[in-house]
Amino acid sequence: MIEINNLTNFAVDKAFFLGVAKKVLKGENRLKENVSVAFVNSAEIQKLNKQYRHKDQPTDVLSFEKISDFKDECSEVILCPEYIKEKTQDSNRSLKKEMAYMLIHGLLHVLGYDHEISKIDEEKMFVKQEAYFLKVVKK
Repeated sequence: MIEINNLTNFAVDKAFFLGVAKKVLKGENRLKENVSVAFVNSAEIQKLNKQYRHKDQPTDVLSFEKISDFKDECSEVILCPEYIKEKTQDSNRSLKKEMAYMLIHGLLHVLGYDHEISKIDEEKMFVKQEAYFLKVVKK
């Protein structure tokens, strides 16, 4: 199950982001994963970033793996469109594409990938991230 929640004033194409999540989960052979995706404002993501990462600043994406195998437990990916838009003003990608890129990044984290462990793990994760991104934006 994939749940998409928009808690911001930004327009979010839920069907598009649901499709992005499904492609990543299918590609990782994890279609039965329960994932909640939330779009929040800068204040909320800053609060979460401070609470869980001890960084008192907004960020683009936070990921939380599920901690047990309870049937209905969800992994969570939290995105901040406001921060992503601000951070990518000089990018040639649209906000929607940049949010898709960050969603893919967050999903890979909840599936066990971590670019902060080693250079090898970083390369493995970012190669997958780029490959999934190219699949979802090939339109």
